[in-house]
Amino acid sequence: MLAPGPLHPCAVRFRLHPGPILHPPADQHAAPHDPYAALRIPNYRRFASGFICGSTGLQVMNAAVGWEIWARTHDPLALGVMGLCRAAPVVALSLVAGHVADTRDRRAIVSLTQAGFAAVCVGFAVLSAWDAPVMAFYALLVVSAVVRAFNGPARQSFLPLIVPNEIFQNVVTYQSGIFQAAAIGGPLLAGALIAAMPAIWPLYLLSAVGCVIFSVAVATTTPRQAPRGNRAITVHAMLAGISHMWRERPVFGAILLDLLAVVFGGATALLPQYADDILGGGPMLYGVLRAAPYVGALLMAGWLAFRPNFRNAGHALLGSVAVFAVATIVFGFSTVPWLAVLALAVAGAADNISVVIRHVLVQMRTPDRLRGRVGAVNTMFIECSNELGGFESGAVARLFGPVASVVSGGIGTLVVLAGIAVAVPQLRRLRSIEPLQEPDPA
Repeated sequence: MLAPGPLHPCAVRFRLHPGPILHPPADQHAAPHDPYAALRIPNYRRFASGFICGSTGLQVMNAAVGWEIWARTHDPLALGVMGLCRAAPVVALSLVAGHVADTRDRRAIVSLTQAGFAAVCVGFAVLSAWDAPVMAFYALLVVSAVVRAFNGPARQSFLPLIVPNEIFQNVVTYQSGIFQAAAIGGPLLAGALIAAMPAIWPLYLLSAVGCVIFSVAVATTTPRQAPRGNRAITVHAMLAGISHMWRERPVFGAILLDLLAVVFGGATALLPQYADDILGGGPMLYGVLRAAPYVGALLMAGWLAFRPNFRNAGHALLGSVAVFAVATIVFGFSTVPWLAVLALAVAGAADNISVVIRHVLVQMRTPDRLRGRVGAVNTMFIECSNELGGFESGAVARLFGPVASVVSGGIGTLVVLAGIAVAVPQLRRLRSIEPLQEPDPA
């Protein structure tokens, strides 16, 4: 949602304790938890300053596209199709993109793909100014998803190269918090500008500027060298990330839980319809509703930054998903703006706990030579959950109405949670993540 010297990328692995741990008495000489550890690293400060600009820009772009398509169609299924356009290229290209991230310069990939996002934003500005048909917007969303397919694995696997492993949970918490801040400011800014301006196309140009700033910021960082494997793209090489995740059962369980929970419980695709038809607030309320989950998530990220690493990670993960599902159901039944905003904020706060735990597990339980490919699988799951969840919400809303779509999704999330808690006991028993001095396999 920030300088010790660089560590060898293969120096530290993490072992997950599947059962209760008897902790020895506290070491009187142990260093106290430093909530500002991430911010003390110049590399990370450069990365973070660019990340907030780029993320805010993309949030403005996504909010503007969603409102523009809703204003032209007033069809919830049209909102759902946006999810398909964003998800399909990521699913198709993620394994290739992950292999590329593990065998090429990650810094260059992140910088170039951010420039690609800027070009997409300029394209949306042209389509909006020319009043192009909705199908043209869908086509450009597909292009944006192709860029995202390569950006996600490279960006995720690049971050551990600019910070020490021992403070990675603190870094992830800051990353989550920065993302939440961007996801609050972006939709609020987009909603206010849409309501105040006679045209939407200038918003896309503003988004392009943010993406260019992030591209330049990444180019100025100095990562440590990552080991690179064979550049030949083979089926075995591309499937290495999936194989690793399958062996790491807590990681697999956490990602599968996120995938299914958000597919069923995602309500964000229907926010334009809720703001316009159910709550009667127009584009300003639409911006507030889009920002509300991230307000809750940002508050949660602030709290997590000042607490030690999780000692009952499995219970925290499962409990957070349960709260997310209940809050989604409350939102579905909401008929007044304040309750809808509150329910979305609670859902966002709960979801941020699972985001931090999942991201720390994925990065710290993966050797650096596989981080790009494992990050690609993680990106593929995230895109499937968010975007296919949006399509599912739009399709059900077209058939049964938006309330039935959101409420049934929250109930489905609770069912999924119970199933995975039983099927993956390693996730349920997960306690803590501790460093283990052991070299990664060659």
